[in-house]
Amino acid sequence: MGTLEMLRSAGVGPGDEVIVPSYATRGAAEAVRGAGAVPVFADIDAGTYCLDATAVADAVTPRTAAVVPVPLFGHPVDAAGLRGVGERRSLLVIEHVEDGGAPAEDEGAVARRRNAAYLTARLRGLVTPVVTAGVAHAYREYVVRVPGNGRPDRDAFARTLRARGVRCRVPVQTPVHRMPAFARDVW
Repeated sequence: MGTLEMLRSAGVGPGDEVIVPSYATRGAAEAVRGAGAVPVFADIDAGTYCLDATAVADAVTPRTAAVVPVPLFGHPVDAAGLRGVGERRSLLVIEHVEDGGAPAEDEGAVARRRNAAYLTARLRGLVTPVVTAGVAHAYREYVVRVPGNGRPDRDAFARTLRARGVRCRVPVQTPVHRMPAFARDVW
């Protein structure tokens, strides 16, 4: 069952607010809108790129019905922290998963972790992926942050990699809260 169906089956609809990450793909916010509710954008943890439980707690209003975290790039969401907020505030927590969900724990996951460890040990001048203690990062993507002047430096870095034959892409071009389709949902 997808996020939209789970929201509808839980009775989430018009008049409700649902907290989603501001930095993610637009799928979770679109599911919220599809249910007739309003997406409320909360910040992410700068290391894991997943919805920050403290930011969620700060975004809750009397109209908040649910929280929809999105695991990005293979790092699991802070399930315990978000469940804690959900329990204290009587909110549903429905994890949004795109692209067929997380890959199975197999030899591929072991290889991705080994490759990630290799890159993390050798890359300099970049912010490499953070792994929260006690979780298994699946490394669906190995995402780095390029310090500097934001988009111009990021795009120049990507062009340099491509020129050297390294396949790369910018996974989230624009945070959801900055997309024109969701401008009315930002306050």
